[in-house]
Amino acid sequence: MRTTLLLAMVISLFAAPGEAKTKRPPPVWDELGVETSIAFPNHGTIRNFEANDTRGLWIEDSQRRWYYAELLGFCQGLDFAQAVGFDTGGTSQLDKFGSIIVDGRICPIARLITAEKPLPRKERIERRNQVREEAKKAVAPQD
Repeated sequence: MRTTLLLAMVISLFAAPGEAKTKRPPPVWDELGVETSIAFPNHGTIRNFEANDTRGLWIEDSQRRWYYAELLGFCQGLDFAQAVGFDTGGTSQLDKFGSIIVDGRICPIARLITAEKPLPRKERIERRNQVREEAKKAVAPQD
């Protein structure tokens, strides 16, 4: 009985690392749509940004990872802004508790999630127009 118990313990020790490797979740930046934060935005970790109309902002960090900041409401002037500011609320990271500052106006962030690189602006506008046309056709009365 003692030998059986010892053998079972040895097998469990060797089996545990293999199970841990398969069950371990991938890093956050490998998943899309996961709520996250950007560390030390005031130390040059934000490389680029691109507005999504007045509803959100794609943000690129210094490691070329993209994030999407969904805003609580619309942010006037965001779609034409040449520069934006980031208010972290006194912490060292930009997250859902932060804000984007555009022309002196504060635009609170609803959520900050990981994202893919955005499509070029012209393609986004074309797709948006296609979706609107399809929606009009679906809603329009049939003769």
